[in-house]
Amino acid sequence: MATLNLLIAVSIVYVVFLFGVAFAADRAARQGRGAWLRSPLIYTLSLSIYCTAWTFYGAVGFAARSGLEYLTIYLGPTLVMIGWWWSLRKLVRIGRAQRITSIADMISSRYGKSNLLAVIVTLIAVIGTTPYIALQLQSVSLSFAAFAETERGFVDAGAVQATALYVALGLAVFTILFGTRNLDANERHHGVVIAIALEAVVKLLALLAVGVFVVWGLSDGIAHTMARIDASPIADWEVSPSRWTGLTLVSAAAFLCLPRMFQVMVVENEDEGHLRTASWAFPVYLMLISLFVVPIAAVGLEVMPTGANPDLFVLKLPLLAGQEGLAILSFLGGFSSATSMVIVAAIALSTMVSNHIVMPIWLRATGGAATVSGDVRQVALLARRLSIAGIVLLGYVYFRLSGGGTALAAIGLVAFVGVAQFLPALMGGLFWRGGTRTGALAGLCTGFVVWLYCLFLPSFGPGVVLPQSVFDAGPLGLSWLRPYALFGAEGMDRVVHAVMWSLLLNTAAFVIGSILSFPSPMERLQGAQFVNVFEHSRTAGSWSGGMAQSEDLLIMSQRIMGAREAQALFADMAQRQGLSGYLPEPSPEFLERLERELSGSVGAATAHAMISQIIGRATVSVEDLLAVADETAQIMEYSSQLEAKSEEQARTARQLREANTLLTQLSLQKDEFLSQVSHELRTPMTSIRAFSEILRDTNELGPEAQQKYSSIIHDESRRLTRLLDDLLDLSVLESGKVTLNTQNGRLGDMLDRAVAATSGDPGLRIVRETAQEDVWLTTDHDRLAQVFINLIANARKYCDAPDPHLTIQPRLQGGRLVVDFSDNGSGIAMADHGLIFEKFSRIGETKTSGAGLGLAICREIMARLGGTISYLPGQKGATFRVVLPLQTRLAAQ
Repeated sequence: MATLNLLIAVSIVYVVFLFGVAFAADRAARQGRGAWLRSPLIYTLSLSIYCTAWTFYGAVGFAARSGLEYLTIYLGPTLVMIGWWWSLRKLVRIGRAQRITSIADMISSRYGKSNLLAVIVTLIAVIGTTPYIALQLQSVSLSFAAFAETERGFVDAGAVQATALYVALGLAVFTILFGTRNLDANERHHGVVIAIALEAVVKLLALLAVGVFVVWGLSDGIAHTMARIDASPIADWEVSPSRWTGLTLVSAAAFLCLPRMFQVMVVENEDEGHLRTASWAFPVYLMLISLFVVPIAAVGLEVMPTGANPDLFVLKLPLLAGQEGLAILSFLGGFSSATSMVIVAAIALSTMVSNHIVMPIWLRATGGAATVSGDVRQVALLARRLSIAGIVLLGYVYFRLSGGGTALAAIGLVAFVGVAQFLPALMGGLFWRGGTRTGALAGLCTGFVVWLYCLFLPSFGPGVVLPQSVFDAGPLGLSWLRPYALFGAEGMDRVVHAVMWSLLLNTAAFVIGSILSFPSPMERLQGAQFVNVFEHSRTAGSWSGGMAQSEDLLIMSQRIMGAREAQALFADMAQRQGLSGYLPEPSPEFLERLERELSGSVGAATAHAMISQIIGRATVSVEDLLAVADETAQIMEYSSQLEAKSEEQARTARQLREANTLLTQLSLQKDEFLSQVSHELRTPMTSIRAFSEILRDTNELGPEAQQKYSSIIHDESRRLTRLLDDLLDLSVLESGKVTLNTQNGRLGDMLDRAVAATSGDPGLRIVRETAQEDVWLTTDHDRLAQVFINLIANARKYCDAPDPHLTIQPRLQGGRLVVDFSDNGSGIAMADHGLIFEKFSRIGETKTSGAGLGLAICREIMARLGGTISYLPGQKGATFRVVLPLQTRLAAQ
């Protein structure tokens, strides 16, 4: 009992250690100190996710049962890595260019960004990975059972199942904590990757330690070990060419198509050059981890009792020799192998379920509007977290239904053949431009059904899902449809039988479906970009839209990417187009970039659909059609130049129309300028003159009337003075002759001053984040406070909410101070955005009078202070953003 308790304690400490490593790696990456996290060594070690509990425990069992056949599981990935220049390099390049988030995203993007195709791939991936997750749970539970059996002399079946459940719950929690911290699935999971790399080292060292102990501790050296191998049943196994070829093929296909392998190999790839190192380093890792498999199997068959489970030789041989410390190390190696697989598989599958199933359903449930209120980020994150829990639970359910008694290798092969069904559509899409969405759908569905019928459902055993009569005589007595003898192919190995028929029929359906169907323009465009990814840069689709749609796009993007990231993207694109503010012109280049950014969070198909809802359906332009046609390079270049010039002229024409509209508005303002100035001056002067005459010519006025008229004269004089001061101030600022009185001060004090100066009207509630205001900066305090006062005063005048409030949110961003002033009113109409900072501009219904000079003065002040002030569209109310560079900053700790 003491050893079992120690094992549980060590497991808990190990998991806590992994938590700490993952957390530290995430923090280092966020702080920009994670250069070592992006090294080729970490990338290569992360590929060891391929080596699961099947490798650690099952390879020895595989060798004990089938001799050297276990090598096929390593031979397939080795061949893929050696030929990385041909396939993996292309996968990684496409993944980075298209911001691919999963294998479902890759296949759906290739075939016209079809969400239906993504849904089918997702469902096949979930079902196909379920046996593999069950394998990991079974291996960990059997490991605990091995220790319990050594101490107690028996195994409690209920305890084994309970252990699997506890392990499943723990893995789900860990994956949710470190796998769903960011919505952008294309963003690297540094914490998870470094934890996997660490586990790769642990399982390699553990298996090597057990191997060294078996060879030199139990067998007295290499010579005695070789003699035991020659005397064991392993030496008598004959290699079946068909099975050897079939297992090598299916292992190579699984290496490319397993969702967890695609996650670490493509999505988590930081640098395409890392493949060069991994192409030799990962085969070396596979060689080392398989080095002692045969010796351990041979010695285990000799010294262990007859009927002992060979999958547990790695654990039981140290336990039999009384080496509890080595047995615990071996357990940690197997535990690492199992947990890393479940974590990454759950992350990859949850991303696919969220992007391709939950998000499209959510869009339809909200009426198909991409700009409806609500935080899409929270919906997607919640979907991923629930998906992780559901996926791990499915693995546990398979473990319970299958009885948990099947050999680990057999379970792993079921999963391998399932995910291998992606291979024809994936490879065909990379190298054959003629592949179509119809062909991919036909191939995937055909292969999936054959795998389901010939291997997956029979894996539960006769009578559980399929009745015994189906195994014996086929459905409805059709013997040629028996699961293990499809089309009369009797006497074949069951796995080879399933591999042959599923991939053969899958490929045939894919090719025939593609030949008989005609691809859409989007499919042809994507096909050219995938097949010729190294020769042609990505061409933008022919999206088109107006500035009003840009604001809708910003609203949508903020709810998916987050406000800060979306605003930075829109501001950057607007600046590249020579525009100010946060609304770039929705050019094809901008919309293409936006679609790529959104696809990192919700997948390519959903991102394309959401932009289509706002802009309209994307068409494929002449340039796109030329990109997929086989005309000469000269014609393509000439046509491309003409198209580019045409687009540039159209864009210039739109900009000229917008400039002409603005000039017209400014001209009207100039025409109204004198009348407004004369009105603003005449009104107080008329009042002053009228009441002065009353005081002068009326002798019967009482003291109260005199006081009243004197107050009116005084107030109007102050109003006139303020107007003249504003005009003079604006003139000085515009001329650039202003002298700044810069000094060091605290932001919170300036905001306190501004709030106090505008506190005459209690109707506006001001919400502040005082903890973020403890920032010191060097600037002209009076001028900056003047900007704050104007913004608060404007909110008092224009906020039309029943319960008006203004939120002031300061933060530090990239060495600059950013302060957002956001009210809860109806905001400013799109048509008035260009006039916000113009002189004498009063937009909307105002609660009090004013000359309309405040924001014009604010703009000039911020320009003199080296900062900016802008109106931020796409928010719930009116939001003004003040950005100021920091020369000196002392933030409170």
